[in-house]
Amino acid sequence: MARYVSLSQINISHTDLVRLIVIFSLTLCCIAITVVSLKGNIVNISAQLFFFPLLYATYFYPRWGVFLAGFCAVAYEILAYVNLFPDTGLLIYATGQAILFICITVVVAHFTEKVNRSEARYRSIFETSLLGIVLFDQNSFAIRMTNNYLSQMLGYTPEEFTSMTLPRLFVSKDDQRRFFEYLGSSEDVINFETQFISKDKEPLWVNLSWRRVSDNLVSCSVIDINKRKRLEQAAEENYIRYQQVTESSPTCIIITSNQKIAYTNPAFQNFSGYDADELAGQDLLMFIHNDDRADFLNIPAQLENPDGKNNKVEYRFLSKNGEIRLAAAFFSPIQQKGETSLLINLVDITEKEQLKEDIEQVNERSRGLISTVADELRTPLQPIMGYLNLLTGDPQAYGVTEETRVILDRCAKSVDHERQIINQMLELSVLDAGKIPLNYSTFSPERMVQSIINAGGYATKANLTIDIPSNLTFEADPGKISTVIESMLSNAVNYSKPPRKIRISYQSGTSDKMHRISIQDNGIGITNTQLDEIFEPFKLPDSGNISRKYDRIGLSLSIAKKYIQMHGGYISVDSIVNLGSTFTIHLPKTRSLAVKTNDA
Repeated sequence: MARYVSLSQINISHTDLVRLIVIFSLTLCCIAITVVSLKGNIVNISAQLFFFPLLYATYFYPRWGVFLAGFCAVAYEILAYVNLFPDTGLLIYATGQAILFICITVVVAHFTEKVNRSEARYRSIFETSLLGIVLFDQNSFAIRMTNNYLSQMLGYTPEEFTSMTLPRLFVSKDDQRRFFEYLGSSEDVINFETQFISKDKEPLWVNLSWRRVSDNLVSCSVIDINKRKRLEQAAEENYIRYQQVTESSPTCIIITSNQKIAYTNPAFQNFSGYDADELAGQDLLMFIHNDDRADFLNIPAQLENPDGKNNKVEYRFLSKNGEIRLAAAFFSPIQQKGETSLLINLVDITEKEQLKEDIEQVNERSRGLISTVADELRTPLQPIMGYLNLLTGDPQAYGVTEETRVILDRCAKSVDHERQIINQMLELSVLDAGKIPLNYSTFSPERMVQSIINAGGYATKANLTIDIPSNLTFEADPGKISTVIESMLSNAVNYSKPPRKIRISYQSGTSDKMHRISIQDNGIGITNTQLDEIFEPFKLPDSGNISRKYDRIGLSLSIAKKYIQMHGGYISVDSIVNLGSTFTIHLPKTRSLAVKTNDA
């Protein structure tokens, strides 16, 4: 770092101060020698002495050198006139010498400034270059100079570089040997990729290009390509992993170009029965069932059109042994070798489809069996209910005592309860078959809740709080929504602990897409394990309690769930054991397409 000296509030570097002293001393010496020479009539010596301070000053300070030349010319001219007058010839000679001072100094200053500008330009390029630059000796490989970018790249200071040789930076001995071979070939080299070692002992990928500046001096540019090489290595590793994944994937993978098979993985080869060589280059349509080929040909156009929808995602394929196999297909356009190709993922659903058909047949038989059993159970209940109503309606005519009538009333309630269970079994069977339609209309949920409470007498059984806007309307099937709410309310009352506190509230905002009606109780609660089971038929939250303290059939929640799913909604449950449960009905605000309950 340069040191500075303050002179009359002017900061001047120590180097400049020394130079100015040298120039001033030389100028004074020249003037003194000139005085002595002129007095001793030694004219030839005195004039040339002034070129020493002039050239020295002009080299370091070109403009100030010109001013110094003018000063020296005037001083020399004055001394000449004082000592040589009236010798006209010598005076003319002295004047010529003074003019020569100025002319030579101007010429030297011009070329010095030109050289300095060129040197400054190249030094600026050297220092501010966006790539590393190193100058080294071809014979000794000693580093002569480096720029700041190379210091930042490798972490060495310029002083540390000048004490090193270039081969010391190489990581690989083989790359170092190749570098020597190229350097000895006397040819300029570009794009030599190798690894340099940084000061922190970290390898760094670089690209070297060099050329000779002189017989022994070589200029070498160093480009940091570490990020690119790391990305290339990562891409190569990803490609290897991708190959491993595709080769071991249980999903069939096909890549086609212009409908020709470019690649298949082993899973598709096992799926089709063909080996890789038999599939390569073949038209994929050859392996698709004739009835599905037309749909398959539309796939590229549908992929190009964002609004296009491929409604058919399952295709039948022909295996080598003539078997028809079913697969779910997923398509993605990809770029491969600069061309647009099609990536197809196939999931073999042949066995799944057969299993689905078998399950559907079993379900159909089960629904038929339930319907038959329910009908057979309901038939004998009709006369039982008739006789019980007859006996309890006119007990005196049939000699029924009061105690017997009470017993018969209990029997009638049990039979009616059994009839409700049978009716719900039939209803659930019909729901599973998807044969119940939705009859949409607009209604007030607040009035519906009030009607349910009044009809069921729930206000006498529990402390009810209703928080539903009176101006709120739903667009849904009112009969089915009424069944759902009544089922939820009945469960809340039956499962709550005295004093029974039930809250029915509407909790949906204007920006929500769903209506939300919550029914909160202070009952026994439901465990996390039971939450997954309560909507299944014949499941009871207190099933572990043999005493069946809480009276509840196991079908109402299953029916409620299916009714809400048919509307495109769902039911959520939040519950804490021994504190209570909250059942929330989520119903779309806008009319949606009916959803089959078995798709939920």
